[in-house]
Amino acid sequence: MGAVTVGETAEREDLLTAALGKAVQSAGAYSGSVFLRSRDRRALVLAATCGMPPSLLGGWRLIPVSSPIPVAAAFSTGRTIHLADADETVRRYPQLAVALPYAFGSCSVPVGAGGETFGALAVVWAAPSGSAGLSKSRRRHLRALAGRLGSSLAALRARTGDPVEGDPQTLPVEMPAPGAPAVRAGLFDWDLRTGALLADDELCALFGLDPRAFDGRADTLAARVHPGDRAAFRAAVRAAAAEGRLVSRSLRVREDEGEGTGTGGERYRTVDIWGRVPEVNDERARSHLVGVVVDPRAGRAATAAVERLRDGLFSLTPDGRVSYANRSLAELLDVRREVLLGQCLWDALPWLSDPAFEFRHRSVMISQAPSSFVACRPPDRWLAFSLHPDADGVTGRVVAVGRPPSAEEAPAEPPPPAAAPARLGVMYHVLQLGSALTEAVTVREVCQVVADQLLPAFGGQQLALYVVRDGTMHLSFHTGHHESFLDWLEGMPLHARLPGTETLTSGIPLFIETRRVLAEGYPDIPTGEVNSWAYLPLIASGRPVGTCVLGFDEVHHFTTKDRGVLTALAGLIAQALERARLYDAEFALARGLQRGLLPHRLPELPYVRTAARYLPCTSGMDIGGDWYDVIPTAGGVALVIGDVEGHSIAAAATMAQLRSAVRAFVAVGHAPGEVLAGVNRTLLDLDSGLLASCCYLALDPGSHRVHAVRAGHPPPLLRHPDGTAEVLNPETGPLLGVDPAGDYPQTPIDLEPGSILALYTDGLSEERGTDIDVGIDRLRAALAHAPAGSLDELADRLLQHARHSSYRADDIALLLTEYRPVTPPH
Repeated sequence: MGAVTVGETAEREDLLTAALGKAVQSAGAYSGSVFLRSRDRRALVLAATCGMPPSLLGGWRLIPVSSPIPVAAAFSTGRTIHLADADETVRRYPQLAVALPYAFGSCSVPVGAGGETFGALAVVWAAPSGSAGLSKSRRRHLRALAGRLGSSLAALRARTGDPVEGDPQTLPVEMPAPGAPAVRAGLFDWDLRTGALLADDELCALFGLDPRAFDGRADTLAARVHPGDRAAFRAAVRAAAAEGRLVSRSLRVREDEGEGTGTGGERYRTVDIWGRVPEVNDERARSHLVGVVVDPRAGRAATAAVERLRDGLFSLTPDGRVSYANRSLAELLDVRREVLLGQCLWDALPWLSDPAFEFRHRSVMISQAPSSFVACRPPDRWLAFSLHPDADGVTGRVVAVGRPPSAEEAPAEPPPPAAAPARLGVMYHVLQLGSALTEAVTVREVCQVVADQLLPAFGGQQLALYVVRDGTMHLSFHTGHHESFLDWLEGMPLHARLPGTETLTSGIPLFIETRRVLAEGYPDIPTGEVNSWAYLPLIASGRPVGTCVLGFDEVHHFTTKDRGVLTALAGLIAQALERARLYDAEFALARGLQRGLLPHRLPELPYVRTAARYLPCTSGMDIGGDWYDVIPTAGGVALVIGDVEGHSIAAAATMAQLRSAVRAFVAVGHAPGEVLAGVNRTLLDLDSGLLASCCYLALDPGSHRVHAVRAGHPPPLLRHPDGTAEVLNPETGPLLGVDPAGDYPQTPIDLEPGSILALYTDGLSEERGTDIDVGIDRLRAALAHAPAGSLDELADRLLQHARHSSYRADDIALLLTEYRPVTPPH
């Protein structure tokens, strides 16, 4: 794959900005962004923004594709994610609301072509609670724009190689929000010898002339200039031609409609003109004056007006930098204007360095809603700030407050000037990882969350998590393409002089930026292909838990911000990892107990083959009451499956007692209906307060028949030898544990040799938001169409979709029985 040229990069940037500008404008939004997938497909990289500077997005420049936030969801699912207002955002994507707790609506759509997704496009608009969001037609248009962008990127890749992926090291393309031009400017070329003048349409418009009727004479324009300005301007032009100086003058130009009244009642406006005679040897060229005419009246009038006010007024760019400050503001803040210009207020003024003030600016820009706050200028001067945003930035007003505000309106004390408060970008990383870790339960899940969050955020390629066990280091998790990364740390005692152990015993993170620095401190450690390392001690409740190590293929310079963020995150990781280790230990104990209550192996019988599976639920740690059993009888075999309600030790204990009760009633020769009636009485006698369902099949190979009995359990399935399958509907009695006099009728079912019976618990057939009958029919279809060379393979295929489910609230038990009667010898 060849390198991407500058021209190709520019072409891609043009595609991104054109699509993004149209998307923002068509959606009526004030901001938009395009994210492209990274080369390793782990993250989305911010490639272009419109109306919202990347600095306001903080940690959102790199987003793990697994993050539960809209752009990542749009990329992963290929669906449109429309959030009408802040309430819907909080409900559907709480992690986004934690990091950006502002009132806005958003719509994210995938960008791709030909079934391949390259990234996602998102737009943002101001949306107080109750907003309707984008109409369906606007959403369709937004998706169409993203589709055309995807097709254009695919065509560009076909010509140039692979320029689709985003590069975290490349700054995103920035473009302002759509709006009216800030100034009007017209260009001219004046031949001083002949008086001929070439002027563009904008210059003609500034002089109040129709461009199509302009005769190209300088005198025609001069006639539009105030008589009092003509002589001085001509003198300046003659001096410029003779001495090569720059012409810089203000002229009053007559207009039919406008501001400013001149002599004779005519109306004038002021324009600025700059011109220069070219410094060339060509005498003909040196007789030309070329330049520009600018209409700055709005800016000049506004500046003059606000300079007269006693209130402090200022203007901020979208990323928070001061672009204008009037004289009164400098006096109120007690600072020179040149100190403020080009700086953020919270950077220029120590007493505004609390993140709460930066938060206010970010809030008004993202929500596009005004806000206000008060702050104390040391030692005791209280000032009230009000912020008024639009897509181009923020206008601010500052007035003195006559008395100290209440505690609800302002901080009790201004932060000390020497403090170094955390920036919002730092807070984002802490909030994002902390929020993600709350959903991680097992050690594996915690490790995966850490990898998903840290590697994209800091640009690393390797991550390893070592845990302390019996005083030595043991690898718990590794991701990256260097398989031998940190192999030398495995089994090392805590007192070893190694970076992975010393950072843990000292509690101080270790940042190694180059191989030379590593060799100076630890000469015997192999470096492999890694060039920079971050060793983070994981300490919880004062006890060493382990070490998290980030590796970088290229030399990585850790900024002060990087070091502060990683140090803060290490504490979160340690607490989550310690909690997950305890969970895993208790979970293993609970699952071991439950599996111990199930049959260790199924009996081998000449006329049936059986296969069973048990799959714990994927959420929660409590054990459940699902069970299955195969019991040989004098007349054949009993097939049993049951489910005690709930997930608890009590449910598992009740399950064990019911399983034993079934075996006892079968052993004394009870009929199928009598077996469940006896188990029902047993459950009531236990007085556990729990209910249970059960399905019991008594198979008689001599009659090729099954007698089925149900106690509120899902119906069994039957796959015929020709591959078709049906849902059996034997009569059912009440759930076990409800009615002491419950009746459990039995239903005879004929079997053909080669038939397969499927018994299952409801965890296999229930689907969230779907009727139970629909789930059972889908299971029947899966039983009919699943290709399987053996009963075990068929059982695995039936469980496959359940294993891949992102959430199940119940365990699954499955028992398959294939009827293979033995033909007696002649």
